[in-house]
Amino acid sequence: MEVHINEIASTVRAMDGDALLSPQTMEKILCAVLRAVEEREQYRDRVRAEQRITRGVSYELEEME
Repeated sequence: MEVHINEIASTVRAMDGDALLSPQTMEKILCAVLRAVEEREQYRDRVRAEQRITRGVSYELEEME
């Protein structure tokens, strides 16, 4: 079966691609990114602490006082 359309009317709306994310979605993305950055910094700090050469635990405890 063939269908011939002689005339068509439609509405096209231009949208900003950034506007497609709701504020709630943006908040979730932001929280996930901040959490990942914080975890990466904590990991880097742990690695640095493990690689650091110290004078011993007692010396470090004295420095804290």
